[in-house]
Amino acid sequence: MSALKFCGKCNNMLYPQEDTEMRTLHYACSACEHKEVATDTCVYKRVLRKSAGEPTDVLKDAATDSTLPRTRSVRCYNCGYPEAAYFQAPTKGEQGLTLYFICCSPTCGHRWRD
Repeated sequence: MSALKFCGKCNNMLYPQEDTEMRTLHYACSACEHKEVATDTCVYKRVLRKSAGEPTDVLKDAATDSTLPRTRSVRCYNCGYPEAAYFQAPTKGEQGLTLYFICCSPTCGHRWRD
């Protein structure tokens, strides 16, 4: 990805602009008429550093969420608490939905999936 580019004439930032006739990418100044041909055609690139496995942002406060269904048919593997909240969510690389459980014990909060 290219870094920010600045106009050689007036020092304003250059913006990507497509030349539809020539099918090329240019960087153009919005203040003056300066244009230069882009050497790198990547305008923007977003790099994700978080793994897309378990939906951790959803699980953060899930044990205290009163809208989630709860069950007493499973026990927490970590502390043995007899109540868990649960929900379904898609998992990367798998077809269908995965069932997630969160221990409802105020001191545990262990998460597991079925």
